[in-house]
Amino acid sequence: MSAHDPNRNRTVDRGLMIYLVLAYAFVFAPIAASFVFSFNFDRFPSLPLGSFTLDWYRAVADDPLVWSGARNTFIVGVIVGVISTLLGFGAAYTDYRYKFAGKQVYLALALLPPTIPVIILGLAMLAYLSRINLSGNALSVIISHVVVCAPFAMAIIRLRLSQMDPALEPAAWNLGASEWAAMRHVILPFCAPAIFGALFITMAVSFDEFAVAWFVSGLNETLPVKVLGFLQGQVSPRINAIGTFVFILSMTLVILAQLLLSRRDARPADEE
Repeated sequence: MSAHDPNRNRTVDRGLMIYLVLAYAFVFAPIAASFVFSFNFDRFPSLPLGSFTLDWYRAVADDPLVWSGARNTFIVGVIVGVISTLLGFGAAYTDYRYKFAGKQVYLALALLPPTIPVIILGLAMLAYLSRINLSGNALSVIISHVVVCAPFAMAIIRLRLSQMDPALEPAAWNLGASEWAAMRHVILPFCAPAIFGALFITMAVSFDEFAVAWFVSGLNETLPVKVLGFLQGQVSPRINAIGTFVFILSMTLVILAQLLLSRRDARPADEE
């Protein structure tokens, strides 16, 4: 739409711009405050700010509990991202490829976990995993996070498959390709941006997830669960440093996913 489009109203455009600025300010102001106070010498967050310091980052770097939590978070996040993306792709392709009785129920159940309150989901996972002697270890966190993250991967890949010409795969079969060859040379290349986008998004969700991990992790605590320990009985400025690191990592993954998905959306327009 051109800048001189007569259907556009400058007052409305400015109002929308102001609304967006205020909305982003409301969302990111606490994060920005945490970032600023992570470099503040004073122990308690207050204004005016004290002198600039990196002591809280050094304290985090020297704390073995933080490194243990970060290692658990990274291992769990990568494994959860890979498994969730594989499951999400399988579920999305099943929806795209096949028609069967109860398909709407199948989709509703596949996309249900993120709609369940995390406290209820955490209690349910704890009760179930305890009965099969899996509660309290890293595997229990991986299983629980896959349940939470797989629907995100399915939704992203399912959206990509919905943009695919349904005649492409049958055309490959008619040209002599087997189902696996068509999957390898047609479906997977078409879905590659969404697959990697789903991988990054599910990793980010796993990195940030706290409530379910708190119920099932036991001694294998992830970094967000470690933060709760720092909050119990004291106010530690290390939390601001950890929060800044986690936020930058999560935003990096989300931005990478968005870049992939945006490039995916732009490619059909260029081909047209």
